[in-house]
Formats: sequence, C-alpha cells, structure tokens
Amino acid sequence: MEPAFKSHDHATRAHGAGRRCWAFAATKDAARGVESRHKAVSDDLNRSMMAIREYGSSGPWIVLLHGGPGAPGYMAPVARGLAGSFRVLEPFQRRSGDTPLSVARHVEDLHQVVTRCGEERPALVGHSWGAMLALAYAAAHPNSARALVLVGCGTFDQASRDRVRETREARLDNALRRRLEHLAVEFPDPDQRLAALGSMMLPLDSCELIDGALELGACDARAYQETWDDMLRLQTQGVYPASFAAITQPVLMLHGAADPHPGPMIRASLMASLPQLEYREWERCGHYPWLERAVRDDFYAVLRQWLSDQRLPDR
Repeated sequence: MEPAFKSHDHATRAHGAGRRCWAFAATKDAARGVESRHKAVSDDLNRSMMAIREYGSSGPWIVLLHGGPGAPGYMAPVARGLAGSFRVLEPFQRRSGDTPLSVARHVEDLHQVVTRCGEERPALVGHSWGAMLALAYAAAHPNSARALVLVGCGTFDQASRDRVRETREARLDNALRRRLEHLAVEFPDPDQRLAALGSMMLPLDSCELIDGALELGACDARAYQETWDDMLRLQTQGVYPASFAAITQPVLMLHGAADPHPGPMIRASLMASLPQLEYREWERCGHYPWLERAVRDDFYAVLRQWLSDQRLPDR
C-alpha cells in the first residue's frame, strides 16, 4: 500500500522468540476445500517470528508476497486460487523489532523461504509492495527465482507517487475525507489505524468489488514505515530500479486501469532495466484484480497460464 495521503505513525514493537524451528498446524477453507498448512520460522539472532502458510500438494512452487509493507494475510484468496495447480507458500513478512527493518532484511528473509523449495526455482507473485520486493529479491539473487509476476506494482519515482495521491484525492467524498482527518482519534493504536486505512482505501482503489473486505492479518505500522522509508532511500540513491538490470527471468506486470497506481508510468520507469517486461492491463479493474467482478476469472486464467508456461532448469 503506497502512502495514502500522509505517513503513518510508528507502531509498537512485536517480537517472536526462541531457537530456529518449524511449527505446523492445518486449517481448511470450508467453502473451497483448500487446505493450508501454517508454519512459523524464527531465528535466534533477530528473535523475530515469520509465519508461512502453505497451500496445494503438487505442481511448481509459487511464493506469494503481500503488500503494505506490514499488511499480511490478504493474499490468501490468490493462494487458494492457485492451489489446484501449484504448491504455494504465503509468507507473512518480518514484523518490527529491535533492529529497524530494511529492504535488505526482507530480501534475505525471502531467500530463506525460497530455499524451502529445494532445487526447484519458485516463481514469485507479488502484489503492490510485494511486487517491489520480488524485484529487489531477483536483483540480489539472480538465479533463485523462475519468473516474476508484478500485480498492482508499487512506484519507483516521485511522479508516479504524486499521481497515486492525486487520483485518490480526486475520488474522496466529503464523508471519507472527514473520517481520514480524524483517523488518529478514531484509532489511537497505529497498527489498528493501518488496518482501518487499508479497509477505507479498498473501495477507493477499486472498480466493482465482489467482496468488500480484505483478509488482513495483524498489521504492523512500524514495519510499514521503516521498510517504506528504506525503499525510498534506495530509490533516491539510484539503486532501484537500476539494479533490476540484473534480472534475466521472465517478468509479467498485471495491472488495473482504475488502480490509482499508474500502470503505464510504472511500466515506463521499469522498461530501461527490464526490457523483457510483459504488460497486461484490464479496464474495469483496480488495485486488487482478484476481488474485481469484471476481471477476477480472467485474472486467474491469465496468471495460471503464464505461470505454467514458464520453465527454467532447477538450480
């Protein structure tokens, strides 16, 4: 989630603890009959817990990357939609802790997840900030991913960020504007405020929703602020998007024409470094294609087919 209008306040710290471990539990989506196996991995150095949900039992590996930063859980519908043909990992990215979060920290956390796929190179499917993380990872680990899909990709220049804010401002009605102005009073806790902001932005960032709610987990406003600040620092220093020139894998960008994030501008900012970038845009679609009535079925069809077509040798 790009900064909606102004930066969010920092959140309180959240810690996990203990030796490196994998913990297992199982749940099932009753409506779809899709099982997800929940895991948690921790490390002694950072004493921070990262949960991973696993879906599917056969097929190529896919790693789904949520946006925010600091807004996990909402990619679950996409995981369920892919689980019939792929094995899917849905990691909940690292929460804030003793050490400020950075893009590099998230990249190395993701590398731990990718190595769980063994010799097979997984495809990375990232949404919003998660698409940016997929690119940062593939640039740092050029031989570790099979392919990249960027859904509603975030921005890499100030002009695109200005367009996001201008578009959202133009869509605000007076009632929502007043509520946003008093959001800190309504939600004193920064984490709850970030979750509320995501829910408020959902209809603003969309066209015609099938479901008006995100399956959000526990948000982390401090993780959002620390990570986004570091991404902006790296862009200012010219690291991104220039370093994406190291990426040789196929890259597909899926975008909605009604998404406040300006797809053509973001695509143009990436093309110099990613000449292989493919682009697909839907007219009646916002920031969450899998929730859009007009395009959900086609989104899944395009995503499944493109992922199935990508074949690279194992590591």
